[in-house]
Formats: sequence, structure tokens, C-alpha cells
Amino acid sequence: MSDPKNIKALMKKAFKYMVAHPQELENAGWVRAAFYTGVMGAYHVTKDEDYLKQGMKWSEENKWEFNNNESGYWFADNQSCGQTYLDLYFLKGGREKIAHAKKILDDMAANPPQGRKEWWWCDSLYMAPSVFARMSKATGDEKYIKVMNDMWWDTTDFLYDKEQHLYYRDKNFFDKRTSYGKKVFWARGNGWVMGGIVRVLEFLPENHPKRPEFIKLYKEMTDALIELQGADGLWRTSLLDPEEDPMPETSGTGFYCYAISWGINRGLLDREKYLPAARKAWEGLCGCVSDKGRLGWVQQPAASPTPFSSTSTHEYGVGAFLLAGSEMIKL
Repeated sequence: MSDPKNIKALMKKAFKYMVAHPQELENAGWVRAAFYTGVMGAYHVTKDEDYLKQGMKWSEENKWEFNNNESGYWFADNQSCGQTYLDLYFLKGGREKIAHAKKILDDMAANPPQGRKEWWWCDSLYMAPSVFARMSKATGDEKYIKVMNDMWWDTTDFLYDKEQHLYYRDKNFFDKRTSYGKKVFWARGNGWVMGGIVRVLEFLPENHPKRPEFIKLYKEMTDALIELQGADGLWRTSLLDPEEDPMPETSGTGFYCYAISWGINRGLLDREKYLPAARKAWEGLCGCVSDKGRLGWVQQPAASPTPFSSTSTHEYGVGAFLLAGSEMIKL
């Protein structure tokens, strides 16, 4: 399954299945937005117009606006769709694609919030920071990068465990332990962070003073995570305690596979050392895709490790799978 033709075929099958079997009600919400980050990743690598057309269709349905619910436009989950709008802006131009996002980010730049208060849960580091980084590239204005950096590192000071090199999901987990006495670090939560790091690095200028810190964080987490990978290539939902919830989990694994292979492809990670982990993760993911294209073993929306089954699927899981495939093709 590591041949590029096979990877493309399986990605397309999973993509088609999810478009035909949508799981989410909020069209512009974080669940579907994460799927479309994968759709755009697949397009960038394969140049398959089906991905591009679907990304355009979805964005136009949303009128190029952030999700609008009771949490408000500043809420990181509601901003995640901006990643796709900005990617499409880079491809096709048209200021209308980013006008709404720019207005909201301008408001935040004028009144910058504290990271640990606005991005108080680790998932947020996938949802919003790379929107800011992309906006900085789109406009040439460094204020968006500054806001993102200040918020990212304040959240990291709050949620990052410097001994385990993993993020707590939120403050409610600081003192929690599994039934076996282990700290609780959620697989998909840390997957969101790993994906968020590389998506920020993609748009963070090479000479930016914070870039070395992002790379250090990325390498620390990568080294911690490969030690926790299952023999089947997949990670378990409770990272330090696979016995607590022994089921394999594909959304977190998809993000790890994506982030690790991304780093190998860009020379940040040693190919010889890290390629086996990336390949093993990809092979494990491929084994969870049904003949019809349904990616299974996806933990459902949650805030912590919870039970699920081999038939559990969801859009963000397929988004992570498409991102992983897009980098595995390059390997």
C-alpha cells in the first residue's frame, strides 16, 4: 500500500465514501472543516480536480464565512474552515474568499486574547493557528503571525507536559489518572497539536525567531509519540495507557502519520530513523479502510479517551487520512 498509485486510489475511495455519507450537521463546523483540510491536501499533491471542485463547492455553500453558532466567531473551532478558504485563495485569488476571515482576525489582532483563555483546549491548536499563519502570507501583514505566536505559546505554557512531551486536552486533566494510575493524554488531542504544528510551520517564515521553538516542540513530541506506537502501527486513545482503552484509533494515527511524514519530506526528521514509524502507521490505517472506502476505528467527537468500534467513522478521521496519504505519496 505504499506505492503512490495505490495510495492515491485508496485516498480517492475514502474521499468518495465520506462525501456520499456525511456525518455532521454543521456544514462549516470543525468536524467538516477538518475533512476539507485533508481534501485540499489531497488536491495539492494529486492535482485531481474532484478534490478542488468539492472544496470550492463546500466553501461557496458557506459563503466563505466562519461557522456561526453560539460560541461566536472568535472560537477556534468556528475558524477552522478558514484554512480551506485561504488555500483556495492562494490557488484562485479573489479577495471575497478571505474577506470575512480577515475581518474577524483583524478584530482579534486589535484586542489580542490570552492563549490559555481563548485556546484553552489542545484541539484548538489545529483549528485556528494556521488560519492566522495563512492570513499573514495572504496579506503580507505580520500582525497575524504575532497574535498566533503569542497565543500558541501561552496555551503551550498552560497545557504542555514538559516531562512527557505531550499536551493535556485541557486543565481538567492535570490531575486525572487512568485506572492503572497513568496520566491521561488523549491520542486525537495530541494529533490535533501535531497537525497544527506542521501546518503553522508550512507558513511560518524561515527566518522567524519562533521557528526554532516550533521545530523543537515538534521533534520532542515526535520522539515521545513513536515510543507509544502500537505494534500494528496504530496509537491507542489513552497514549500512556493502552490497556485502559486497547482499541486502535485512526484519527489520531492519521494526524501522526501526516505530521511525521511531513517532517521527513522536508528534512526536519531523519529519514532512516522515522520512516519505519510513518510506514507502519500508514499500513495500519490502510487496514482500517473497508472495500467500500469507509475508514473505521475513528473515535467519535469527544474530549477524552472513550470507547468506539471498528465501524465508527467520522469526517475529521478521513481528513487526517487524506493528509497522511498526501505526504506518504511524496515518501
